[in-house]
Amino acid sequence: MKHKYLNLLVILLGQLLVIMDIFIINVSIPSIQRDLHASHGEMQFMIAAYLIGFASLLITGGRLGDLYGRKRIYIFGLIAFMISSIVCGVSVGAGQLVISRFVQGISAAMMAPQVLSMIQILFPVHQERTKAMGWYGTTIGIGTVLGQFLGGYFSSLTVMEEPWRLIFLMNIPICIPAIFLSLKLLNESKIPVKQSFNAGGVLILSAGLFCATYALTMSEHEGLHLKNVSLMIISGGILFSFIKNQKKRIQNERSYLIDFELFRYQNFNLGIVAVSFFFIMLDSYFYILSLFFQDGLKMSPLEAGEIIVFQGLGFILASVISVKLILKYGKKALIAGLGFIILILMLQLFLFRMQTGFPVFCLLLFLYGLGIGSIIPSLANIALSGMSEKLIGNASGVYNTFQQIAAIVGIVAVGSIFYYFLGTKPSVQQYHNAFSVTLLINILCLIFVMACIFKVPDYVLPEMKNRK
Repeated sequence: MKHKYLNLLVILLGQLLVIMDIFIINVSIPSIQRDLHASHGEMQFMIAAYLIGFASLLITGGRLGDLYGRKRIYIFGLIAFMISSIVCGVSVGAGQLVISRFVQGISAAMMAPQVLSMIQILFPVHQERTKAMGWYGTTIGIGTVLGQFLGGYFSSLTVMEEPWRLIFLMNIPICIPAIFLSLKLLNESKIPVKQSFNAGGVLILSAGLFCATYALTMSEHEGLHLKNVSLMIISGGILFSFIKNQKKRIQNERSYLIDFELFRYQNFNLGIVAVSFFFIMLDSYFYILSLFFQDGLKMSPLEAGEIIVFQGLGFILASVISVKLILKYGKKALIAGLGFIILILMLQLFLFRMQTGFPVFCLLLFLYGLGIGSIIPSLANIALSGMSEKLIGNASGVYNTFQQIAAIVGIVAVGSIFYYFLGTKPSVQQYHNAFSVTLLINILCLIFVMACIFKVPDYVLPEMKNRK
């Protein structure tokens, strides 16, 4: 049993790196732009590069783990992540840093599906797996908080001329022990039947996902220009052609990238829809909250950051506490958690319009984090529950891809609605109105998630009321 949890710790180090490096660059943007003499466009690419590389290759990463070994691909991802982090840290120009961040994202895409896959294989029993997914959720919370905190901390140091470089170089002391322990402790797992790798499918799928992710990410900064709309249409055409190609290859018993047998699992389909609506809500909320605090309520970046950290603390606490509730009450605990988040958002609708003090903001974000932390680990658990080992890597990659695309869609779509209601010369009242509209959209997304959880079969998250 102890050996299992030691293995869990090792693979969660990879998940920590993946999450932390999504957030760690945000606070350091002004320093990096000044020192590298980067344009605004180059800075947009720098932020987007990691997410584009990550989202484009997640399905490929999952399939590589299935075919060539999840331990092997996880270690390869760690090594590539460390090397790309070093190159980021010593970059002498904006172009070099953009490319290095893109490679970092690809490296993260090699690691992330293996983490979910290995958790499902290590902990086949529902009770143990639920606990393990609780720690997975805790890691996401820690990575979110650490990323934002360490990004600000290292950027403000005066011990060296360009301290922002430390936000990348700090990955080295995490990667080295993670690589060593992975080599020593992790067991290899892959599908038993030898199959060839569908390289052509990778190129088609990656091109489609790249176009979609790029267009969505850049729309956040540039708006829905003709270029971005055209890329979305091209992406749709490429992905449609990919699906036809994969189905034909499966019929002809040739190598493939996605096994569509995944979508025969009811809980997988429900988990995919639930996580998509949940992350449309989650990422759009934080994007708009930051704008509302700093531009609408005229808070300093430090004040806004301190309040948002309370959300992370609530997330971490809930990931630990919610395990017992999920084991005891099954999906009823998830439905209650979603209802709790809706309640907190409704309170924000009213209290954020009043002369709310700093402690109230912190409390509301902490409670919001409690709700979020009680849901996220179980969404992955629902989607991957009962999945055969042959499909687990494929399923993990698809799940992560939907999650990332949904997050970007949320920021772009809900963000556009926020700006529409804001107008061209917004007053404080208009900021309140725009924020209220987006909160109502977030509540609607949560209702869709709740409907999906209602339909999840009881055996996926069984109640264990008599458990001692």
